[in-house]
Amino acid sequence: MRGLLRGVGAGLVPAALATVALTGCSSEGESDRPQPGASAKGAEKGDGKGDAAKAAAKGGTVGGAGSPCTLPVSFDLAADWKPKAVKEDKQFGLTKQGPVTLVCEIDAKPAGNIGFLRVWTGGQAGDDARKALEAFVAEEAKSRDKVAFAQIKAGEYAATEVTYLNTNEFLDAPKKERALAVTTPKGVVVVHLGGLDNEEHEGMLPAYELAKKSLHGA
Repeated sequence: MRGLLRGVGAGLVPAALATVALTGCSSEGESDRPQPGASAKGAEKGDGKGDAAKAAAKGGTVGGAGSPCTLPVSFDLAADWKPKAVKEDKQFGLTKQGPVTLVCEIDAKPAGNIGFLRVWTGGQAGDDARKALEAFVAEEAKSRDKVAFAQIKAGEYAATEVTYLNTNEFLDAPKKERALAVTTPKGVVVVHLGGLDNEEHEGMLPAYELAKKSLHGA
């Protein structure tokens, strides 16, 4: 069960069970989806470059003292995205993947998409961000395809970024995922973007790109 829940990209038990329930249905009714007034879904589809190129409007920051999630880093949030701190799940271990633990979920639903930008932390200063990200992906998606790592700049940090397709057998179709990892004086930080499906993932890319380019020490 633990492998199944992680295979669909869930960070918490309720979210995971909801995802399993969704995949058990033949399709999701359009009436059940949020209908944003100005969603990024109307942007170009395809490889996601059209969506990512459209700048997300800033709606605040997360990570610093006084924010809902206290993190080793801070970054800008897209308008209407709502962050919430996550408590460690010591009983089932569903909030731990590789060397990092889920500490913050930023919900896209108020902005009109179904998915989260999730922040994971762990390790210590000097840890290798690439190795931490490889271990994270290995647990986040046991079955995957088209995995591509790249060295990038994320705000003020040198970072490793990965894109891949989650090919878990319980998904209706391979699902796009991406994440980045940086090493800070307080350990490794992983920022992961999933989404209910590829359409949702594409629609949330501008928020991910906003977080990436604004990343700095908290």
